[in-house]
Amino acid sequence: MLCMQLFDPKVHTFSTYVIGLVYEIISREAASNWNGEGSFLFTSSSAPYDCNNNGSCDEDCPVVPIGRSPRTDVLLKAEKVVLDSGADRGAHVYWLGKGIVDARPDHILNLIHYEDAASLSVAILKKKLRGRIFLGCDNQPLSRQEVMDLVEKSGKFTKKFGSFTGTNGPLGKKLNNSKTREEIGWEPKYPSFSQFLGVSE
Repeated sequence: MLCMQLFDPKVHTFSTYVIGLVYEIISREAASNWNGEGSFLFTSSSAPYDCNNNGSCDEDCPVVPIGRSPRTDVLLKAEKVVLDSGADRGAHVYWLGKGIVDARPDHILNLIHYEDAASLSVAILKKKLRGRIFLGCDNQPLSRQEVMDLVEKSGKFTKKFGSFTGTNGPLGKKLNNSKTREEIGWEPKYPSFSQFLGVSE
């Protein structure tokens, strides 16, 4: 029934909108996990190029303007997300941008660098295990305040953080993945947030 309904122009337009929104969200999520080092490779389609007469087309051809076609809008918006993505990501960058954050400073966070998350995932997949649960973290839990204190100490950011003003809400938990490390035979490239920032502990 759903496949039949997709032939209805109104439903098809709505479906294209939903698919486009999901595609843009996925692109944004992928870009948010890039720290700006190396390259971010985004593969797409030639559809955005404004050429549909079997003519020649290269990298310098103009693109279809936003709004002309829902199909190309999907791709153009996703590409814009990637092109606009910055180098610095993470909760600490968000908090720096906010300045004053209504959250508890003593809430514990468990961190892991995206490269370490990726390498751990690959290591687990190589074991070909089934029905297991593993933890990914750096075994160095920090409070929100400790995170921002390290950011300040690093001297790598021009913005200055204000403060956490929250007093209510749940506290976090301190994860330890020593069992995962031993079984999988994995160690993180970045053993702690402070080492990632280049701050002596």
